[in-house]
Amino acid sequence: MTNEKKIIFGIIGLTVAIIVSAVFFISGDPKTTLPKEEIVATSGLHWHPKLEIYIDGKKQDIPANVGLTGQVHQKIHTHDEDAKDGVVHMEMQGVVTKDDTKLGNFLRIWGKEFSSTQIFDKKNDGEKKVVMIVNGKENNEYENYLMKDGDKIEIRFE
Repeated sequence: MTNEKKIIFGIIGLTVAIIVSAVFFISGDPKTTLPKEEIVATSGLHWHPKLEIYIDGKKQDIPANVGLTGQVHQKIHTHDEDAKDGVVHMEMQGVVTKDDTKLGNFLRIWGKEFSSTQIFDKKNDGEKKVVMIVNGKENNEYENYLMKDGDKIEIRFE
């Protein structure tokens, strides 16, 4: 290969590297372009709210290892040692948004229905309804509630 060809290939390679770098720099991480009020943490979090669910007065078991399948760990999950106590583990890396901390995410990962009108297979029917209490106060955010470290969340169908 001649020196002239080496120079041409070098210029082409450098140009491609600059273009690729510019694309990555300009596109950035979409979460970092979010408004400040949507960001809960910028360098991850490790929180432990507690959740209790009662259907007709009977406490429902929250299974161990919800969100843990082999090597896959969902951001919100339970563990063997404290699932019976209702401890939900929120382990998130990097930028964490309000949307990441929604209670509904945990129930979705668990495969359960939850909203202001339904918990599991129980739907509001005029006699009984879904009620949610957070830290001792009734809360109407239901699946959209933004969980926090140390929360005590109680969902009742009565």
